[in-house]
Amino acid sequence: MIRALILATALTVPAATAIAQDEPGRLSLSATGEVQVVPDMATVQSGVVTEARTAAEALNANSRRMNGVFEALAEAGIERQDIQTSNLQINPVWSNYSAGEQRRITGYQATNTVTARVTELDELGATVDALVASGANQIQGINFSLEDDDAARREARLRAVAELRETAALYAGALEIELGGLLEFSESGGGRPQPPVMFARAESFAADTPVAAGQLTVSVTITGVFAIGD
Repeated sequence: MIRALILATALTVPAATAIAQDEPGRLSLSATGEVQVVPDMATVQSGVVTEARTAAEALNANSRRMNGVFEALAEAGIERQDIQTSNLQINPVWSNYSAGEQRRITGYQATNTVTARVTELDELGATVDALVASGANQIQGINFSLEDDDAARREARLRAVAELRETAALYAGALEIELGGLLEFSESGGGRPQPPVMFARAESFAADTPVAAGQLTVSVTITGVFAIGD
């Protein structure tokens, strides 16, 4: 849901490009429209890291604990299609360097990480707790986003265009020039989410770990090149 209060549109007019020296008769301006929104979904990256003497033992131990992670996600109401394996690897564990001795492999480490899409943000903290209780010993991060940002992006576009037109008129008046038609137009931009909530390697959490979703900024930047009349 778009908040009633919308950030003031930011304007970017690089001094070097306001009036291109090598292209007389052109006025180039940029404007950015921004809208603050409350996120309605999140992705959680969690997983299991295990170590054992052999690669097979490390992987078997990892698989047993990962089954608990999948069960916890299912009990939290997360559909199977919203869960995706994002990292699976087995790496050797080396001995510490010692003068006069060669390093050797002392065991193996298996890592399995899954990314889960969570739409019930009120249950996000409890979901993290359930993951850790079920065997996950690594929570790599939580990223918030919008399931559908079309309305916010449309509003940001409208505000960017309004700002561009207003700024073009302001420059035309200040420079005592007459603007012609629009020669070029381009758009760039995207959502600017809050930094992801990060957790270190975890062993346990208090019940209902507090997680704040904050706000996202959906932004669109446009650039217009106007002809300058004689």
